Amino acid sequence: MATTITTKGQVTIPKPIRDRLGLEPGNAVDFELTPDGRVMLMKSGEQRTVSRFVALRGRAGAGLSTEEIMAFTRGEGAA
Repeated sequence: MATTITTKGQVTIPKPIRDRLGLEPGNAVDFELTPDGRVMLMKSGEQRTVSRFVALRGRAGAGLSTEEIMAFTRGEGAA
């Protein structure tokens, strides 16, 4: 869906998007820039749903070294 920016910097949010977000005249909206450069539009006061993958990012421990993984792959690791 495309829309045009007016000379005042205004845009019309397409009806299917307004319906999906439950937006009505007079509602406030928030814009959020995501790390990948996208812009998210949400109804003000709504909590953003975090992807289960994003929620787990950075939670892994140090883990095994490459040499340890290769040893397990070759069957040399302790059981």
